[in-house]
Amino acid sequence: MIAEKLLRESNKHKGVCVGLDTDLKYIPDYIMSKDVSLSEKVFEFNKLIIDAVCDEVACFKVQIAYYESLGLEGLSAYSRTLKYLASKEKISIADIKRGDIAATAEKYAEAHFSGEFEADYVTLNAYMGEDAISPFYSYFQTGAKGAFVLVKTSNPSGVDIQNIEVNHEYVYQLMAKNVAKWGAQFVDDSGFSSIGAVIGLTYPDEIKRIKPLMPNTFFLIPGYGAQGGTGKDLAQLFSEGICGVVNSSRGIIAAHVKKGLEVGFEEESRKAVLAMKEDIGKWL
Repeated sequence: MIAEKLLRESNKHKGVCVGLDTDLKYIPDYIMSKDVSLSEKVFEFNKLIIDAVCDEVACFKVQIAYYESLGLEGLSAYSRTLKYLASKEKISIADIKRGDIAATAEKYAEAHFSGEFEADYVTLNAYMGEDAISPFYSYFQTGAKGAFVLVKTSNPSGVDIQNIEVNHEYVYQLMAKNVAKWGAQFVDDSGFSSIGAVIGLTYPDEIKRIKPLMPNTFFLIPGYGAQGGTGKDLAQLFSEGICGVVNSSRGIIAAHVKKGLEVGFEEESRKAVLAMKEDIGKWL
């Protein structure tokens, strides 16, 4: 069961998730100057990082926009990256934030839970209601796939919608209750549902309100590192044990940039992962 596996990996690796938001400006010149396709260059960069850190992390999140922006070559690298993670038996989260309904949502589910773009988890936007989530249910029922649904995002302007008060509750609290309700039918032996939630580490006060509403929900937690979140901010969420994965993207895959490193850049990524694990670990 995917939730059970993710919990196991998260307990083992302090919930560390590496975001492969691969911007071309992060890729060293020695790779970019090779006489190979753009797909090969992007994949080589990802592969070197994956190989350097995979034994120290719970999972990887692959943000599709960085690959879509490169056209077919980028999507080829995206597909190859997901397949490589599968070959390493590492959990992949496809950060696609889809939010359509009916037959369109069914096709999104088919596209990202099978075939060339198959991943273990996807991210979904449910502000169109359960109709945006239910087309994925058949995959959750097998226990092999899961999703993280946006509840409280890490970006500053998220408060413009998510913090509107309705009948003495914030919109994000109403969303949290709905996601917990939808996920109740998919709870496995781990005690967690295949339907998880995205909550930003940049809003620790909101985390206090959300956690009691979602006792069987595993969290995907952006906002660590470059966005300002720290291990200390996780203390309240993880006070009774790890219940989520903490994503860091630029802080890990671009750790070499400030030092101007070329060959061996992946070692800086590994150092960043180990520092992140230490930071999280001291607050557990």
